[in-house]
Amino acid sequence: MPENDAARGTAGGPAGGDDRAATAPERGSSSPPALRRTLSFRDLIVYGLLFIAPMAPVGIFGTLQAKSGGAVTLVYLVATVAMAFTAYSYAQMVRVAPQAGSVYTYARVGLGEGAGFVAGWMAMLDYLLIPAVAYLFSGIAMHALVPGVHQWVWTALAVVVTTLLNLWGVRAAAVVGFAVLALEIAVLAVFVVAAVAELVAHGAQRGWAAPLTGEGGFSMTAVLAAVSVAVLSYLGFDAIAAFAEEARGAHGPAAGAGQRGADQVARAVITCLVVAGLLFAVQTYLAALLAPMPAAELAAKPGEQGAAFYTTVDASVGGWLHDLVAASKALGAAFAALAGQAAAGRLLFAMARDRRLPGAMAKVDAGSGVPRRALLGAAVVTLVAAVWAARRDDGLDHLSSIVNVGALTAFALLHASVIGWFRVRRRAEVPSVLRHVVVPVIGLAVVVAVIVEASPTAQVVGAVWLAVGLAVLALQYGRGRAGRGGEQAE
Repeated sequence: MPENDAARGTAGGPAGGDDRAATAPERGSSSPPALRRTLSFRDLIVYGLLFIAPMAPVGIFGTLQAKSGGAVTLVYLVATVAMAFTAYSYAQMVRVAPQAGSVYTYARVGLGEGAGFVAGWMAMLDYLLIPAVAYLFSGIAMHALVPGVHQWVWTALAVVVTTLLNLWGVRAAAVVGFAVLALEIAVLAVFVVAAVAELVAHGAQRGWAAPLTGEGGFSMTAVLAAVSVAVLSYLGFDAIAAFAEEARGAHGPAAGAGQRGADQVARAVITCLVVAGLLFAVQTYLAALLAPMPAAELAAKPGEQGAAFYTTVDASVGGWLHDLVAASKALGAAFAALAGQAAAGRLLFAMARDRRLPGAMAKVDAGSGVPRRALLGAAVVTLVAAVWAARRDDGLDHLSSIVNVGALTAFALLHASVIGWFRVRRRAEVPSVLRHVVVPVIGLAVVVAVIVEASPTAQVVGAVWLAVGLAVLALQYGRGRAGRGGEQAE
């Protein structure tokens, strides 16, 4: 098997050399539909950080503080290292197959058609539901600010506005997203300055090392239990890889832009994870020092955990910062959903282009250069899920309990793809044992551990979704469709 054959992406051509993915095909061309290379390195970082959200720990700060015995900052540092193995595997595979589709494409190349479909199918669950949760967060926050309008109306409005931005074009959405991201970081900076001023003026509520060592004694078991929850804050950095086909090289969309764009994506994935980890560590360290309630007391009062960050801000700085953080979270959640919806559209587009989903979603709009039908399909599913949840008292609990298992399963197949591609399919070369075996095995172990710690509801929903996907795959094999796309990967 020629080594580049397996790397031929869904846009046609081997990884690193073919430029046909740079623009959409001309009318009447027999080339597969492709996306335009318009995104810069900064744009990729914007999409990644938007999806993660710079202040993601706000909602689960209290839970992690209680679980870890007060060592919440150490939890995020360990979680960053744990997710670095997944980021590194993404960086490895995006250079092998720099096309839209992310983990679907990587598993297809590294493990084969069937595994690729399963990876895409499981990732689809999260890419459709994580934005729904984010939209619901936005609706809840806006309803708190404007109680006269029901939260489902705000939720639906957020879906419509961000969908229109995504349909406008990936570059336009990135520009608006950059402004929103800058606002979120500015609010975070205000919190940091206000917290430091409070610490200088009145001192900390506990020891300066407590956020790293815990309160009243260190427990590695407690820290690791909290890490299994904290890694969920990072879901979204992987969405950067979905834009691989639209990333231009450092010198623009010229010859060889496919490989240079892949390098940009690889750098962006790792950079985004590191930046997010630092932001998470700084804000949780300051909040832990100022928190009025000790970790043990917080653990004994589960009802206080959800609002622990806001309670800390109120008690130490004042209500004005509480309102500012809440408003920032409302806007940030909507644009986190924008990035997630855009990634979902690219995943649906890539699977449809390989005839794994209805071919209508493989169309690229000539004006905007985006997969319009795939984006609309993702938006409709997300809208239904988000509005359904917004109209129920327990809607957030239902959605938030199942959003992670799909992505985690896809991560597991990503790590397996690194081993499959570098150790099995490229037998002619001598791959690095550290990079292509040790790193993905550790990453796989981390992901499996988090899946084991997931809620029973998430595990059941994930198993059911997987069973449906396997049934669809069996049906496609029965109709003879599986082998067609596989000709490129063999």
